[in-house]
Amino acid sequence: MEPLFKGVGQNAIWAVMTVVVVLEFTAGATLCKGLNRGFGTLLAASLAFFFEFIAREYGKVFRAVFIGASIFLIGALTTYLRFFPNIKKNYDYGVLIFLLTFNLITVSSYRVDDILKLAQGRIYTIAIGSGVCILMSLFIFPNWSGEDLHNSTVSKIEGLARSIEACVVKYFNDEEPDLEIDETTEDPIYNNYKAVLDSKSTDETLARHASWEPRHSWHCHKFPWQQYVKLGGVLRHFGYAIVALHGSLQTEIRTPRSVRLLFKEPCIRLVSEVTKALMELADSIRNRRHCSPEILTDHLHRALQDLDTALKSQPRLFLGPNSPNNTAKMLAVVAATARQKSEKHLSGLKTDSPRFLDRISEGERRVLRPTLSKLAITSLEFSEALPFAAFVALLVESVARLDVVIE
Repeated sequence: MEPLFKGVGQNAIWAVMTVVVVLEFTAGATLCKGLNRGFGTLLAASLAFFFEFIAREYGKVFRAVFIGASIFLIGALTTYLRFFPNIKKNYDYGVLIFLLTFNLITVSSYRVDDILKLAQGRIYTIAIGSGVCILMSLFIFPNWSGEDLHNSTVSKIEGLARSIEACVVKYFNDEEPDLEIDETTEDPIYNNYKAVLDSKSTDETLARHASWEPRHSWHCHKFPWQQYVKLGGVLRHFGYAIVALHGSLQTEIRTPRSVRLLFKEPCIRLVSEVTKALMELADSIRNRRHCSPEILTDHLHRALQDLDTALKSQPRLFLGPNSPNNTAKMLAVVAATARQKSEKHLSGLKTDSPRFLDRISEGERRVLRPTLSKLAITSLEFSEALPFAAFVALLVESVARLDVVIE
């Protein structure tokens, strides 16, 4: 390495620093940072050399004033450029390196006679470091941002399929809802759709880095990376319906299992068709082939018709009891029960302080209010049918959103 050190001298540290800051986990990210750093350094060195050439013609004092003014002017312009969204997203690192290199060379030129040698050494070391990073990322251990985006899209679709199927199966098989949610335990349903809901920033970053990558396949096709980002937004919209379905598993008021079993078969068949459609879409993207939307939607439509027929076969479930006074009677029972509990509790207290009694009665009201609300809800005519109706509505809504995913 001695000849290399004699060529670049003490500036060799910039090559090491370039490798540290430029080398990324994917080829697209490394190319993006490497080219930004290279062009930023080249442009800054050229501009600094041009300004130094002008300043040398007018003496030491003018040179100092000109350097200070140029640093302020270029610094203001480059900082202002970083406010533009397109530049901020794609070229922010290059603009930052341009400003850093320009200031470094321009300030050093006031005390250094051979500014051209300083600029050349800076460019050479940056080129060496960036070249090492690009060589490693493209030819030795390539890891493509486009492939990561492609594979993550497939895994997200498969995760949504597993989530919606698990939600429906758990809804019809559970005896009682799991009302106590333990955050320490990992819920596979939550983990599958959480990856979709949190993927917006990652998808946009991978798509941006993939746009810098060369066409590395045998056929040299141009892949539509921005369409992957658009598909990610549609998948998140579909995932919100699954979030609502998952919430139906922890409801306070729930349809009896005997009623749910009446509609288990059509609902299971419908979610099975949704899962098959999602898996077919994931497989078509994985293998980069077309799939027929008609084949996917025909089975879904038949499953929807079967569910509609099953709902129409049980009209009494959704009409409720015929007695109009059930709600009023139940509310009277609720009030009497609450009053008896309050009197029993207050009779056991051994204090005569009015303020203490007021405070206890206020606490009783706070404790009894959720109980009163739950009893009042269960007394409604449609208390058993409403949770199931909401669940079916969300299931049908997920089918409607699946059409957008297919499109």
